Amino acid sequence: MTIKPLITLPDPILRQVSKPIEQVDADVLKLADDMLETMYDAPGIGLAAIQIGVPRRLLVVDVAREGEEKAPIVVINPEIVRSSDERSVYEEGCLSIPEYYAEVERPATIIVKHIGRDGKENLLEADGLLATCLQHEIDHLNGVLFIDHISRLKRDMVIKKFTKAAKGKAV
Repeated sequence: MTIKPLITLPDPILRQVSKPIEQVDADVLKLADDMLETMYDAPGIGLAAIQIGVPRRLLVVDVAREGEEKAPIVVINPEIVRSSDERSVYEEGCLSIPEYYAEVERPATIIVKHIGRDGKENLLEADGLLATCLQHEIDHLNGVLFIDHISRLKRDMVIKKFTKAAKGKAV
């Protein structure tokens, strides 16, 4: 397993829509393992393939709390097939937007159709933090960032801050 470098704002790749994975093979499973290693190292609770520069519809999550046994979930070609009218608000952060957090409102429960590591189609029912994390990562696969769910003024400030920082690094 290999820890991959993370893509951060304002890199335009984060706005790309990821392509479906045609078949679960050794390369896809290695990518998933590398993503898990990268996510744990960061540390984070979710990672989409696009965040390491791979525009494929693959994400990994693990919302186990500190001290609990790891519970990694690999989600290939996810599609939200049902979401509740009930909403929940969580303070979200993102490995691609380091050290910035904001409250985001999303459906409280969802059902995600996806393909698992075994290549079989599954339904995953999620609520709480797992539901929020899955929606956040699925957004990444669609070129959407969590800052797109906050006010335009705050979003513009964040983008400006990260663009300025990136220009400073390029000098």
